[in-house]
Amino acid sequence: MIQLSHSYVTTGKTITLTTWTFVRKVMSLLFNTLSGLIHTGLQHSIIRPTQPNCLPLDNATLPQKLKEVGYSTHMVGKWHLGFYRKECMPTKRGFDTFFGSLLGSGDYYTHYKCDSPGMCGYDLYENDNAAWDYDNGIYSTQMYTQRVQQILASHDPRKPIFLYIAYQAVHSPLQAPGRYFEHYRSIVNINRRRYAAMLSCLDEAINNVTLALKTYGFYNNSIIIYSSDNGGQPTAGGSNWPLRGSKGTYWEGGIRAVGFVHSPLLKNKGSVCKELVHITDWYPTLISLAEGQIDESIQLDGYDVWETISEGLRSPRVDILHNIDPIYTKAKNGSWAAGYGIWNTAIQSAIRVQHWKLLTGNPGYSDWVPPQSFSNLGPNRWHNERITLSTGKSVWLFNITADPYERVDLSSRYPGIVKQLLRRLSQFNKTAVPVRYPPKDPRSNPRLNGGVWGPWYKEESKQQKPSKKKAERKQRKSKAKKKQQKERSFPNCHSGISRG
Repeated sequence: MIQLSHSYVTTGKTITLTTWTFVRKVMSLLFNTLSGLIHTGLQHSIIRPTQPNCLPLDNATLPQKLKEVGYSTHMVGKWHLGFYRKECMPTKRGFDTFFGSLLGSGDYYTHYKCDSPGMCGYDLYENDNAAWDYDNGIYSTQMYTQRVQQILASHDPRKPIFLYIAYQAVHSPLQAPGRYFEHYRSIVNINRRRYAAMLSCLDEAINNVTLALKTYGFYNNSIIIYSSDNGGQPTAGGSNWPLRGSKGTYWEGGIRAVGFVHSPLLKNKGSVCKELVHITDWYPTLISLAEGQIDESIQLDGYDVWETISEGLRSPRVDILHNIDPIYTKAKNGSWAAGYGIWNTAIQSAIRVQHWKLLTGNPGYSDWVPPQSFSNLGPNRWHNERITLSTGKSVWLFNITADPYERVDLSSRYPGIVKQLLRRLSQFNKTAVPVRYPPKDPRSNPRLNGGVWGPWYKEESKQQKPSKKKAERKQRKSKAKKKQQKERSFPNCHSGISRG
């Protein structure tokens, strides 16, 4: 469970929330609109370091909402929500302080990241500036934990605090301090061994954060939430077995994730919640717990699920739109006809309604991959169950409650259910905004920014708008130029200048 890796802490109650550092990031946690990705324009892929793109600026984030009710807000760790403008930075999106990285991955010790050849830079920040003073080779998991301990040690536990810890682990590159490998010498596969070592270090870090909550007087009035945003990557040591697929796909192995809530304030402790819960639910749940306000005119995709988790009540959620990506590679055999004229099944999408899950288009890598603990062979030699998608296939239907491993496709047996879910997809899609996935901006190169990844973008109007003094100088030069041209046109006239 501690393989989850973004940690939120809030006190007033103290709320700690932990999630994976993989795709889609924390967007749904910090910021919640109508239906997650399709109403932000971020429904395709991730935000690349060189793209002029970031979390939309026109909606309130979770830390901004918590600040409204007196919370101190701090972020430690990985942002990965865009930084091309200063307004996109964590300190402009509701956090009082920020210590961490802006990109999605990087070296755990040097904090450098190369996005492509010649596009490399330093990526460690203290608020809005590069944290060069911390370029001393400390492993990021341990470095971030030390900062969390410092924040808690200096904060008055009688005052509310929201602390978001986005650990870099266990994302690639697979790196860990040597002593954490000692217990995993029996794991032959090197990636799996490194992953296990990274996870042990992360487990120790979460323990140290929990101890700090107790030491500094936060624990008894705290809520610690661990959540995740996607499944593991088998090629980088992860495992989703026995679920199908992997990170970046719409199969359960890519989208189903473990999570837990730990708090002295829970009414039903030690219970397992099997209700439908989505990552977007944390936004209204945490705001409600903090006694904050959500504008009633804003229709959120998320639901307040605290009573579901704490008391075992039924979830208010009946469906989840996993995503609709209109620009992902289209399924060659998809069509409107295959979607009964309701939906173009060439489009990559996935939706869950109660027990049913529907996928269309190209769902992504679809194998079942056992843990590679006892094999050091390459991915082409793995003992996975390879699946060749049936010719002409672009629609799948599963009863996820009965078949969480997605082994029995029921789309041909229940065409009525398929049509119902396709109509729901269509309804969601009518409210989607256009995808924002801009091309690479060469101005993003860290070489142009002192060797650091950071904001680079300036509005064109601001770039072209001259200052008052520049405008005056330009006007004087223009007048002088016209005067010279006039004199050249009339060489015998010298405008008030006598010749000696």
